[in-house]
Amino acid sequence: MNRENHSLGQKVFQRIREDILEGNYKVGEELKEQLIGEQMGVSRTPVREALRQLELEGLVEIISNKGAFVVGFSPEDIKDIYEIRAVLEGLCVKRAATRISELQIEALEEILFLTDFHIKNGNIEQVIKLDSLFHGILYEANGSRMLEQVLDNYYQYLRKISRVSLSFSNRAVASNQEHKQIFEAIRQQDQKRAEYAASLHIANTIKNINSLGWEQITGGQENGKD
Repeated sequence: MNRENHSLGQKVFQRIREDILEGNYKVGEELKEQLIGEQMGVSRTPVREALRQLELEGLVEIISNKGAFVVGFSPEDIKDIYEIRAVLEGLCVKRAATRISELQIEALEEILFLTDFHIKNGNIEQVIKLDSLFHGILYEANGSRMLEQVLDNYYQYLRKISRVSLSFSNRAVASNQEHKQIFEAIRQQDQKRAEYAASLHIANTIKNINSLGWEQITGGQENGKD
């Protein structure tokens, strides 16, 4: 495959991945190469490449002589991802506590301030965007490209559930308080406390999801993605 088709394949991959993670495709829905190509204005070759990448991520299943189909995660899968993320996020923040830059510290502090502001004004979409920025900076600050990539993928997989979770009850307020505890531990370069605060943050997210119930989180889809 030439470089141009590979580049197109990456763009198609990102677009389909985004649509799957946002729930724009139903679990089990067929992803038709020709239709997607027509919608995106590309040939079937980059679409085929994108679908193969998505299969490697576990988001799509390609069945010989039948086609490519969207794969959903069960509640057990989601719990597994959160539990793995709790361990890895703890490790990430522990590393970040002694590697983070002053600019990143300042950016985190600004995010915490803006999050409080948008929570008070009921701007949940802004709160969700700031949540993503907060975690993204921590991932970058840990100093490991591989760990950053793994955690970013997990965050993307779970972002739809995180959005619903932050939209209910007082989770957004509690979540930002937990972010502040992580921030203070990092600012003081307390690795042990930072690791604990990060793992506790994910554990509390799991508790909130369990209290809301799977059906509430997924909108009634038993095998909803993310």
